[in-house]
Amino acid sequence: MPIYAYRCEACGFAKDVLQKVSDPQLTVCPECGKESFKKQVTAAGFQLKGSGWYVTDFRGGTPPATGTASGPAKTEAAPAAAPAPTPAGGSGDN
Repeated sequence: MPIYAYRCEACGFAKDVLQKVSDPQLTVCPECGKESFKKQVTAAGFQLKGSGWYVTDFRGGTPPATGTASGPAKTEAAPAAAPAPTPAGGSGDN
């Protein structure tokens, strides 16, 4: 379940609340009782780390050139070899 940050516009009381996405938004401030308790917009609480993940999505701060793939180079498979032709007049089963 996500944690939402709420703040009262009347008294300034702030609180983080663990709620389901389907739960109704809180409107009444638990501190002053007024209906001015608003959900705040906050940054995500996680960062992707590890090989291939960068906080800014670009290594070294410069964007990659357009039309190039980001990540390891992709190799194409060699085309399959055509089957050997059978001798003329034979079925190939001896």
